[in-house]
Amino acid sequence: MSDEPERTVPPSADDRASTLRRPLPRVIAVANQKGGVGKTTTAINLGACLAELGCRTLIVDLDPQGNASTGLGIETRGLATSMYHVLLHDVPLEDCVEPTAVRGLFLAPASLDLAGAEIELVPLFSREHRLRKAIEAVLDDYDYVLIDCPPSLGLLTVNGLNAAHEVLVPIQCEYYALEGLGQLLRNVDLVQRNLNPRLELSTIVCVMYDARTKLAEQVVDEVRNHFGDTVCRTVVPRTVRLSEAPSYGQPIITFDPMSRGASAYRAVAQEVHHGSTRIG
Repeated sequence: MSDEPERTVPPSADDRASTLRRPLPRVIAVANQKGGVGKTTTAINLGACLAELGCRTLIVDLDPQGNASTGLGIETRGLATSMYHVLLHDVPLEDCVEPTAVRGLFLAPASLDLAGAEIELVPLFSREHRLRKAIEAVLDDYDYVLIDCPPSLGLLTVNGLNAAHEVLVPIQCEYYALEGLGQLLRNVDLVQRNLNPRLELSTIVCVMYDARTKLAEQVVDEVRNHFGDTVCRTVVPRTVRLSEAPSYGQPIITFDPMSRGASAYRAVAQEVHHGSTRIG
């Protein structure tokens, strides 16, 4: 018998993913306190790609600007019910859900009324738990719920983080990419310790990647060094087609299904979904 020590093989990315499988349904808050970093673009296109994989997916638009709603072709003016009514008037979430042009993808739209919700929520009982209760009532109907949080850290975002099981953070591949991320992570930690113990930072997606610049590559390297396997292997390029799609009310997979942006978000969806498992 040889005295040579047994060799161990380091786990592959697939092996690591298999040990981190998360049960469906999954509730994911898409959050970044900086504006203009591709947060809503990621929520829309990840949701559409998960639906394309056969997963029933609900996007909850919690941003008063309503960009996720208009980006999916839903006219927010004149809506009878929206997330404002769900949060402030206890309207059931199912009553405001709208179908989209993508099969299996649904939207709970925002309206401009949400802009005042930060103040109106303050005196309400159980103000941090209102979104969680609304989502829990419909959760069995979906495989994924993606919450598009506002680019701020107020009560709307706290509701989003309290309702979620995990947080997905898009980071732009530009200068100051990590600026403000520390504060976001501190708030995630506060919510985890005081409101939602199951909350975890599960995914970071590098977006707006410009392969022509050395800076973009450096930013991706820096993010990977900081966060390791939490960072998706896929990077999402900065493309004109991705920028144009919301103005046509479509996700990139219907607006330009063969584009680089569509391919990238399909790959991100595969990475996210690869860590899922169906219970029962």
